[in-house]
Amino acid sequence: MMFCRCCFVLILLFTRSSAHNDFFTSIGQMTDLLFMEKELVSSLKDYIRAEEHKLEQIKKWADRLDVLSSAATQDPEGFLGHPVNAFKLMKRLNTEWGELESLVLSDMSDAFISNLTIQRQNFPNDDDQTGAAKALMRLQDTYQLDTNTISTGKLPGSSSVASLTVDDCFDLGKVAYSEADYYHTELWMVQALKQLDQGETSKLVDAVTVLDYLSYSVYKQRALERALGFTKRLLELDPTNQQVNWDLKDIENKLSKQKKIEATGGRQRRESRGRPDDDLLEMGKYEQLCRGEGTGMTPRRQSRLFCRYYDNNRHPRYVIGPVRQEDEWDRPRIVRYHNIVSDKEMEKVKELAKPRLHRSRVARRKRAHVRISKSAWLGAYEHPMVDKINQRIEDLTGLDVTMAEDLQVANYGIGGQYEPHLDYRQKDEPEEFEDLVEGNRIATWLLYMSDVPAGGATVFTEVGAAVRPIKGTAVFWYNLYPSGEGDYRTLHAACPVLVGSKWVSNKWIRERGQEFRRRCGLQEKD
Repeated sequence: MMFCRCCFVLILLFTRSSAHNDFFTSIGQMTDLLFMEKELVSSLKDYIRAEEHKLEQIKKWADRLDVLSSAATQDPEGFLGHPVNAFKLMKRLNTEWGELESLVLSDMSDAFISNLTIQRQNFPNDDDQTGAAKALMRLQDTYQLDTNTISTGKLPGSSSVASLTVDDCFDLGKVAYSEADYYHTELWMVQALKQLDQGETSKLVDAVTVLDYLSYSVYKQRALERALGFTKRLLELDPTNQQVNWDLKDIENKLSKQKKIEATGGRQRRESRGRPDDDLLEMGKYEQLCRGEGTGMTPRRQSRLFCRYYDNNRHPRYVIGPVRQEDEWDRPRIVRYHNIVSDKEMEKVKELAKPRLHRSRVARRKRAHVRISKSAWLGAYEHPMVDKINQRIEDLTGLDVTMAEDLQVANYGIGGQYEPHLDYRQKDEPEEFEDLVEGNRIATWLLYMSDVPAGGATVFTEVGAAVRPIKGTAVFWYNLYPSGEGDYRTLHAACPVLVGSKWVSNKWIRERGQEFRRRCGLQEKD
């Protein structure tokens, strides 16, 4: 009966919830997991205390009976000749041993197992773990981090250190292997092997297993000499493995036929994974800007960027208290407004959005863009704070927000990013204009609601601009020329968050209502 009950509990424990929450795409929602884990630890400690109390009772019983039985068996007849001892023996065997049996069989884990079973329905699943692993590799590529830096946890901008074990490195390599990403498989298996060689122990992984993955992943990248070296080392550790012997002969045969070994550095840093060449070029610019390289601003142009106190042509709300406006870029013009919202306002917006965060989806386009974040939409009617922020956007930009889209709040997860994209909809995608009753997206207002210690910049890949997140500031730019033609220079992306949690809210302002606020230009492009 006990066996069946345990089986049932295990089935419950390892049954995955049918709802997939994509936890890894939002740091904000992942914080809930920390509190859930804290509650489970508290429940586990209660269970441990209950088990310890139970064992203490059993130990006291055993110690008492040990002394009694040792004395009694020295002179059994003399001991039982006393009627009280005879009575107590009958009582112990008839009653007390039965009570002890019940105590031993009592399961103190019921409360903990029940709590764990309930909470497990809200646990991340395999997709979340895989997503988090891919995020680490994305950060590794974008910011050109070596595996040892990530494994030791000494990331730029981070004051805390969190290290990876051999098992962690091996699991990262296995995720890459399952995706046929042999480049990252090699990197992480090498790191796992390095940590094993340095004396780190593991009950789950040994050098033979790591070398098996490593030799094959290097072989698949056609680095035959290195694959031969790893295979020979594997054979030294497992000389009776017939498969490894066959693999060794296969590699040696191919090496003998290959007159010139392909240089490892000659291959691409990573697989294109089906991306066209122009996409690869675009992504190269994107990653370069994310690292703070390749900005396209000359010193002469930079000298023409200014900071000022701005009141939007003596707007009544800002005549006495103008805001600080800073030029971030000239062509296209991107400006930043400093201290535009308070901490209280930002916390309220996060509070309203957090329960409604869902995996961000990208609108139908000719090409899909990867976006790792969760977002929620807030209407002005939902809370006075949202209405107040909308009014502030209208006052400072001079644009009518009546027909603008709701405020979109987004929180980026592990390595959270949004690949290069345009906010406006292009004319060569006619189906995209079917629902544009309010017109195209004329402008974008992007509010940063958190500081990001490392990574997370907004970059404009066509012009080489990089705007870093600063809590309480907002950046603003026009997506369309005054003629209504789309400005391709506004192609932009959100860089992966290396360290921290990135919260933003954006307002996409539509063309309708701006006829007398931003007049049309006569030229196609201005």
